[in-house]
Amino acid sequence: MKVNSEQEKDKIKMKTLRVLSDMEEIDRIRSFLRENLGGLNISESDYYQIEVSLLEVCINIIQYAYPQDKGEIFLKSWQKGGRIYFEIRDSGVPFDPRKIEKPDINESIKNGKVGGFGILLSREFMDGFDYKRENNQNVVTIYRKLKEV
Repeated sequence: MKVNSEQEKDKIKMKTLRVLSDMEEIDRIRSFLRENLGGLNISESDYYQIEVSLLEVCINIIQYAYPQDKGEIFLKSWQKGGRIYFEIRDSGVPFDPRKIEKPDINESIKNGKVGGFGILLSREFMDGFDYKRENNQNVVTIYRKLKEV
């Protein structure tokens, strides 16, 4: 059967990765990111912002989603409509990162309180940042517009 170019254009290649919610898995997540961004027209600055965004979401899951034990993180990546998407899923404690308010830097310094800045950066760095709770899982989807070649 012959596939016409319109059907071929609609085909989405999805890559996935499953890791334990453990800091030792960060290198595997970075490799997954490199694999998905390889060959794309992305500046070093854009690459860094995407990396920070993806890692911050994953590190928050590692630190907070499974308070009693380790769980799993499921990553998915695909390109569609001139964008690169990353979906991050976990079955941990329900948590909507969109509800985190912008931390007051001066207050944080004064009180020695750290937290909330990573999610803030992720939301600022990406063109899209969404959350939903689906099938007892936290699902964060982030995307970045790709530049035309």
